[in-house]
Amino acid sequence: MANRHLSRSIVLQTLFELDFDVQNQKSPLSILNRNTKDFGPGLEDSSFMETLLLGVLEKKKSIDEIIEKAAPEWPLNKISGVDRNVLRLGLYELLFSDHDQVPPKVAINESIELAKSFGGESSSKFINGVLGTVYKEIGEPGKDQISKKKKDEPVDISKLPIKRLGGAVIYTRDGDEIKLALVHDVFGYWTLSKGGIEEKETDEDGTKRAIKEEIGLDVNIKTKLGENEYIASHPEEGKIRKQVTYFMAESVFQELQLAESGGLDGARWFNLEEIGDLKIYDDILPLIAKTVEKIT
Repeated sequence: MANRHLSRSIVLQTLFELDFDVQNQKSPLSILNRNTKDFGPGLEDSSFMETLLLGVLEKKKSIDEIIEKAAPEWPLNKISGVDRNVLRLGLYELLFSDHDQVPPKVAINESIELAKSFGGESSSKFINGVLGTVYKEIGEPGKDQISKKKKDEPVDISKLPIKRLGGAVIYTRDGDEIKLALVHDVFGYWTLSKGGIEEKETDEDGTKRAIKEEIGLDVNIKTKLGENEYIASHPEEGKIRKQVTYFMAESVFQELQLAESGGLDGARWFNLEEIGDLKIYDDILPLIAKTVEKIT
């Protein structure tokens, strides 16, 4: 709706202005009200704008961490003020808003339009790449609800650059108990420790090194659980093929030491009976189930 697009534009203007108020001396709602009078006189959408603005500000820390994960080569202070706040706005609607009110595809498309209107020459491409990466990571919610979707140009997968990754379902025996080591990402999911595999490394050696670097564990690879390949969009490099190999691995029981990371905010051991209550990605659950079946 045209009014909603204008409302988002005014919220974007307010967020941009608040970026310069480092001492938090200005009231966000007073700035929003002023901008509404200046740029949207007569606009009757104050509730939507206030909810959107306050929501972004409340989740700003988490959103910025997600931006750092989705665009690792672009520190926040290197992203233009407009692009940074378009991302904050889009990620809030994509991750934290009611999808019945704002479908994910609408959130992404609105952000791209804002980038075209207020950003630089490459802003819309950058915004599309980052939001597309996050959308892929959260499982593309609402993908099947979009009808008459415009088909993308065919992609020659064989010509895309490949990035290899390795991860593992890590278990340990603590007395009579079996525990699994999981990491928690900034999207709110418990998942497997994994990392990139270097060009000359084997999948096993690269996975062991990546886990050691990420959570401080020395693991013993037991068996291969499976593989996954998907196309991801890098904010700068475009589309890439990610090939992930998953293993079952054993370790001694010790305190997990999470390395500094923009994408992870926790790591811990879980007893098997706790796993069912966790928020875990759908493609990770079968790997955990297969591991539990083998070790029990």
